[in-house]
Amino acid sequence: MLSIETLSVGQFSFVGNAFSFGLAVMAATTIFLWLMRSSVAPGYRMAITITGLVTAIAAYHYLQIMMSWDNSVDVTSGELVATGEPYNQAYRYVDWLLTVPLLLIELILVMKLSQQETWNKSIKLGGAAALMIILGYPGEVADSTGVRTLFWILSMIPFLYILQQLVVGLKDSIASQPENVKRLINTAAYLVIVSWAFYPIVYLFPLMGITGGSALVAVEVGYTIADIVAKAVFGLVIFTIALRKSEAETDTKSAAAKK
Repeated sequence: MLSIETLSVGQFSFVGNAFSFGLAVMAATTIFLWLMRSSVAPGYRMAITITGLVTAIAAYHYLQIMMSWDNSVDVTSGELVATGEPYNQAYRYVDWLLTVPLLLIELILVMKLSQQETWNKSIKLGGAAALMIILGYPGEVADSTGVRTLFWILSMIPFLYILQQLVVGLKDSIASQPENVKRLINTAAYLVIVSWAFYPIVYLFPLMGITGGSALVAVEVGYTIADIVAKAVFGLVIFTIALRKSEAETDTKSAAAKK
């Protein structure tokens, strides 16, 4: 497990600023999504509610992460002095355990599939996502390189299953979507793949010879960037899909009413 005491004051401040930025982005995205919820058709409002819930949960945990980070050391002397209060890395994993399954569910909901298909895909993908997070945590807090490697391998099994489902399992469902959003839904699926690929790479930093303060900065800032892309940016894409589908449905109803 990486220690904050290996950081310079500059590195410590840089990571703290990254957490502050993450908190601001998540909070702003939550407010925007919930205020704009009424602009989409009723059938898509649950997806937008969940999308905003994801960023709200993330904002809360970034506040906790930032406070835990600041409380772990005293910098008043110009140097990092441990306060005896450890930096709590569990906040990230609690956040991911709640938000990662919801990210996949919001994608499925905005596609407006049949009730049976929505339920089946939500259970399978949400369950695999939760398992991935549970398997990743022991390696994250382990002092042993071997233990970290083992749990990285184990967590990659559900991770690869999720990627396979996004690329292959949802292919027919995506193909059945309206033309005006089909490309956006494909973009959303691949945004999940690209942003989630950050996590196993960042997880490996301490095993790639990036050690000490540099490793800790790389891990914490890397996770923060991945979170912003996977939650805030992804959430705005989901909102755009819902908005376009709502507009298309309204146009169709208007055209039908004129006949």
